[in-house]
Amino acid sequence: MKQEPEFFGEQELDLVYIAKKLREALLLEERLTAAGIDYAVEVDEYRGGFIFQTLRKGAFLYVQNADLERARQIVLDAGLKPPST
Repeated sequence: MKQEPEFFGEQELDLVYIAKKLREALLLEERLTAAGIDYAVEVDEYRGGFIFQTLRKGAFLYVQNADLERARQIVLDAGLKPPST
């Protein structure tokens, strides 16, 4: 379930996915919620483009370390690629 960052307190969260499109973010939010995984979303900038790199905004999805492997599997099952570790 989507939570505000304050919900997690001082606990460090792990990045599970950077959604570059709204539909990706909504799909993962739906699947993480269905799996009962608490997550946080933060809009931030990332570098996009291959030849002409630009700063773009995306939805960064974070989960607790205990849920990281399950969340990564959800990302893969959705046909998306998790960020490199």
